[in-house]
Amino acid sequence: MWYAIIAEDTPNSLDKRLAARLEHLKRLQALQETGRLLLAGPFPAIDSTDPGAAGFSGSLIVAEFSNLAAAQEWANNDPFVIANVYQRVTVKPFRKTLPI
Repeated sequence: MWYAIIAEDTPNSLDKRLAARLEHLKRLQALQETGRLLLAGPFPAIDSTDPGAAGFSGSLIVAEFSNLAAAQEWANNDPFVIANVYQRVTVKPFRKTLPI
C-alpha cells in the first residue's frame, strides 16, 4: 500500500538539511530503484522553486510499504529526522486515484 510521509521542518534548519541531503536522497533512490516511490520533494518556504536562503518548510514522500508500521519505521530512520531537520513527521495510508 502507498503511504504519505508528511514532514515539517524545524525553524532555520536549512544548513542541517543541506548537510544530510545526500544520505536522505540515497534512501529515496533505493525506494525508486525498487519501484516503491511514487513521488518525493520539499515544500519551499516561499513561492519559488528555488527558495535560496528562505529554505524549506517540510517535505512530502509517497512510497509503498508493506504496512503502516513499516512506513513509520522507515520515516523514523530518515537522515533528516536524525539530523533534526524535521520537527514533526506524520505517516498516513494513501490511496492513489489519479492519474491512472
